[in-house]
Amino acid sequence: MKKATYLLVLVLALLSAAVQYNDPDPLRWMAMYGYVAVLYGLALAGRYWRAAVWAGMAVAALWAATMVPGFVEWVRMGMPSIVGQMKAESPHVELVREFLGLLLCLLALAGLWYGGPVRRSTS
Repeated sequence: MKKATYLLVLVLALLSAAVQYNDPDPLRWMAMYGYVAVLYGLALAGRYWRAAVWAGMAVAALWAATMVPGFVEWVRMGMPSIVGQMKAESPHVELVREFLGLLLCLLALAGLWYGGPVRRSTS
């Protein structure tokens, strides 16, 4: 079960990185999602570097923290839709989407932190 979950997160992170090509700032988002994918791939291979997972969590948390005021403002606005169309016409749309993306990265890395590498069977 753990292996399947890790593989699912790996694929979702790779897909998330792949669709960033048309973002206004694609490289940093590709790097963040790619970092999550690499760490999950390493965990699937039985390799696990806890410091790298912690570093990714720290980056995602600090980056997300810079967006908290905008996220709070969006909540105060009554949480208008952020999914109506792919092009972000209002500034809050892009900010909220980015904040939630970072939150997902943080949660994925926290899952890896607590789950550790996939243990290989000896049979």
